[in-house]
Amino acid sequence: MQADYQKRQSALNAVLDAKELDAIAIVPGANLIYFTGLHAHLSERPIIALFNREGLSIIMPQLEMPKVAERPDLEARVFPWNDVDGYEGAFAEAVEALGLRGGRLGVDGMTMRVTEMLAFQRVDSSIRVEPVERDLIRIRARKQPDEIEAMRRAIKISEQALAQLLEWVRPGMTEREIAARLSTEQLELGGEGESFGTMVQTGPNSANPHGAVSNRALQENEFLLIDFGCLVDGYPSDITRTFCLGEPSAEMQRIFDTVVRANEAARAAVKPGVPMGEIDRAARDVIDAAGYGEYFIHRTGHGLGLDVHEPIPQIAAGVSDPLEPGMTFTIEPGIYIPGLGGVRVEDNVVVTENGVDVLTSFPRELVIKR
Repeated sequence: MQADYQKRQSALNAVLDAKELDAIAIVPGANLIYFTGLHAHLSERPIIALFNREGLSIIMPQLEMPKVAERPDLEARVFPWNDVDGYEGAFAEAVEALGLRGGRLGVDGMTMRVTEMLAFQRVDSSIRVEPVERDLIRIRARKQPDEIEAMRRAIKISEQALAQLLEWVRPGMTEREIAARLSTEQLELGGEGESFGTMVQTGPNSANPHGAVSNRALQENEFLLIDFGCLVDGYPSDITRTFCLGEPSAEMQRIFDTVVRANEAARAAVKPGVPMGEIDRAARDVIDAAGYGEYFIHRTGHGLGLDVHEPIPQIAAGVSDPLEPGMTFTIEPGIYIPGLGGVRVEDNVVVTENGVDVLTSFPRELVIKR
């Protein structure tokens, strides 16, 4: 995927102006990837990208400098440091060169560590810090066509992997075995890696929305909940389907049908300008009406992008912010009954100019037919 990083960086100028900042500091993670395309680990060796009105500067260890040398398009000014001398000299040099003494520095409070902040403050304790994480994610929230296409490809791989898994899975197989097989299927089909650790939960374990994979063996006539995804060009799929190998009880079927209707209602409610909380309400109303409201214990969805969970859009009760074209997110209502199990049906969607494009297409059926 070829992103226009100069265009992405130019969007930061509006944040600099609106908050009267002298620079914005970004550490390794999704924001660094989005605005520069540089992949780096958040480790004991600090790396900080600094964006001001003149462009991009980077504080980084010498061993990472080849990554920048390979990217002349970034036109980045580098302040290198080595393990012998340490990084404080590079921080001091950057503060002086960029005129940050007594200045205002925007940071992503969700990822900036105390380590980096102390390094700045040891150079000049009068540097003032301003949070800009919401501003950064708002820039990222409206996905461009190449980003959406990467997610489409990831979803296609995941759905094909799930179809292949269902041909193989049998009662008696453990959650760990099923999860490992699904992960392998995705890699063999071209996924770059998992979006997150594959969750496979069977029977009563499925009543815990974020339970850990265990050695419990799948039994006939019980829920099998699978929440998984893969990456393509760094962008994820995030899909959940719930199944039963055998004959579900009448209550199991009723719970499942309710969740599917809630999912349908939420998808039908998506269009530009609709408050995010109304999507949650559409799903919740269906579940409430069926008498399972107390068992729907999480939001209906979350933003989806370079971070699998992005805070915008937030598909939760009471959120009045409107949906905008290009926003991608999950719709994943669920019902979780202690002792019996849980059902979640999760799709990935993107807001279009006129409505919604549902990116996922895997069938929403409970019983696995052989």
